[in-house]
Amino acid sequence: MVKIDLKDRRILYHLDLDSRQPLSRIGHDVGLPKNSVVCRINRLKEEGIIKNFYTVIDVYKLGYILMRFHYKYQYTTPEIEKEIIDYFIKDKYSVLIASAHGMFNLKVIRIIKDMDGFYTLWQDTQNKYGHYFQDRSSALFINEMYYDSSFILLNDYNKNQREKFILRGKGKRVEIEDLDFKILRLISANARMPPAEIADKLNSSSATIRHRMKKLQELGVIQGFRVDMDISKLGYHIFRVHISLKNYAKRKEIIDYIKFNPNLVFIDTYTGEADLELEFYFENMDQFPKTMQDLTIKFPTAIRHYKYLNIVKYHKFLYMPEG
Repeated sequence: MVKIDLKDRRILYHLDLDSRQPLSRIGHDVGLPKNSVVCRINRLKEEGIIKNFYTVIDVYKLGYILMRFHYKYQYTTPEIEKEIIDYFIKDKYSVLIASAHGMFNLKVIRIIKDMDGFYTLWQDTQNKYGHYFQDRSSALFINEMYYDSSFILLNDYNKNQREKFILRGKGKRVEIEDLDFKILRLISANARMPPAEIADKLNSSSATIRHRMKKLQELGVIQGFRVDMDISKLGYHIFRVHISLKNYAKRKEIIDYIKFNPNLVFIDTYTGEADLELEFYFENMDQFPKTMQDLTIKFPTAIRHYKYLNIVKYHKFLYMPEG
C-alpha cells in the first residue's frame, strides 16, 4: 500500500472533478505552487496510483448501445482466466473488463454498434470459452449516475458536492462528424491531450479542435474529464451491490439517502439482475457490511435482498470504442 498525504488526496480529488483543468488552478485550490502539483502528479504516476486521464463519453447520444456480461468460471486455471481476459481486452468494442469475487468472476461491458457484430462475438466467445463458464448473464445498460471521489478526502469532503453527478444514458441522439469521432477516440484514454497535439494528429487546427470539443460538451456527448486511479494501491476495496426491492416506489428515496455516502461512486440502472446497483470504494472491509446494514435498517420494507461483487481489478476502463 502506498502512503499519500492530504495534499496528494486533494490533487487526486480535483483531477477527478476535471482532469483537463490547468494545474495552476488545482494548485490554487490545494494551496500549492504549480511546480509542486506537477511533481506530485508525476510521483503519483510513477507509483501507479494515477493510471491515466480519461474522458467520460455518453455513447448513447452517438447511437450506441451498452451491454453488460457477467461470467462465473468453472474448470479454469490462472492461465486460462488470463487468456479469457486478454481475449476481451483485444476486442475494440469491449470498454470495461474487471475481475471479481462473489456472484461472478468476470465483468465485461461492450458497446454494441450493430447486432451482427454483437452476435458474431457472442458465438465466438461461446465456441472458445463457453466450457469455462458455469454461469453467465447479460443486461442492457439504461443509465449511470457517476459521483465525485469524496472517498479520497477522508472527512475533508464537501457534502454539498454530492448533489452533483454525471448522468450518462439519457437524452436524444445527436449527429456528429467523422472528425468529432476521431477527437473522442484520441481523448478517451488521454483527457489531458493538448488541442495542438490533437490538431497535429488529425491534420486540423487548434482552434477547430477547441471549437469541436466545446460543442461536444454542449451536446452532452462529453460529460467530463476524470482520473483513472488504481485505488487498490491506496488500500481501497471495490464493492458492487445488486439490490432487489420489495417496494420499487422507494427507489428514488433510497438514492436520495445513499448519495450522501462519500464512498459511493456509481449508481447504475440495468435491465435484469437487480432493481438498483451501487458501487462503493471502501478503505476498510468492515465499512461495507455496516453500510448495507444501515441501508436495510433505514428502508426495512423496501429492500428484499442484495448480492454483491468484490471487484479485484479493472483490466480495461474506457467510454469509447477503440475503432
